[in-house]
Amino acid sequence: MDSIRVFAPATVANVSCGFDIFGLAVDNPGDEVIVRKRKDDKIVITQITGDEGKLTLDPLRNAVSVPIFKYLHQLNRNHGFDIELHKQMPLGSGLGSSSASSVAGVFAVNELLGKPMPVRDLLPFAMEGERVACGSAHADNVAPALLGGFVVVRSYSPLDVFKIKTPDDLYVTIVHPDIEVNTKDARHILRNEVSMKKTISQMGNVAGMITGLITSDYELIGRSMVDYIIEPIRSILIPQFFEVKMAAMDNGALGCSISGAGPSVFAFSKGLETAQKVGAVMKKQFEKEGIVANLFVSGINEVGPKMLEQGG
Repeated sequence: MDSIRVFAPATVANVSCGFDIFGLAVDNPGDEVIVRKRKDDKIVITQITGDEGKLTLDPLRNAVSVPIFKYLHQLNRNHGFDIELHKQMPLGSGLGSSSASSVAGVFAVNELLGKPMPVRDLLPFAMEGERVACGSAHADNVAPALLGGFVVVRSYSPLDVFKIKTPDDLYVTIVHPDIEVNTKDARHILRNEVSMKKTISQMGNVAGMITGLITSDYELIGRSMVDYIIEPIRSILIPQFFEVKMAAMDNGALGCSISGAGPSVFAFSKGLETAQKVGAVMKKQFEKEGIVANLFVSGINEVGPKMLEQGG
């Protein structure tokens, strides 16, 4: 095999109450990469589409290629690759755009080299793509993009990540408004200290969310989707957030919150029909205020990255 085309999914991080520890993968949108073997040992980004010219072609500074360098160094191998990156989601969307690129790149190269590493072992390399993109090697987007499903990051030192079983009829609605929220700005405005009362309430919701997912208790999932710490602060960066959230809840959503650092807003629903209805009213609420919005409805993606095509 000399070439491969790979898809890696978008992700929803935090998932309301689980700041920096919860993340889940969706079926769409996502990124695609095409990676081809070279005869020398150079890593070359030959093309990027869908980024409006914002991303660098420098392989030492792009999230799609940095994990590949780290991976090859760990294996002590000298291989060269040409990389095409096709972005299929907006940058800075709160949907793990850089994570999808990082995962797609290192997953593709691991496949081309005959899978010398299990997929789970690719996580530390993919996290390095996040470091390049936003300054921090966090895993709440990268882990679900790589492993699929609903993921909990229990610890970073040592790195301890595990998946949670989710109900079959749980659907995710994502609405991405055409506004810009800088991830670093969204993190900068957060408070460094939180009251004991809010911490206890948040811990209760984290436990409730995990229990609800494992037991398919949809009502418990909904009751647990209350974020006392992050959402009240970050929501001020998203016009119409509370109106959109209210529209979702009034039309059957289990819960609604901010995806990652925003500006995308997500909702959980029981059943595809409800999820689609919720998405329509969320999108309409943004558009009533003149804000263009894209809508995605998906189940929980349990697969993560997947090979679409191979050649050679």
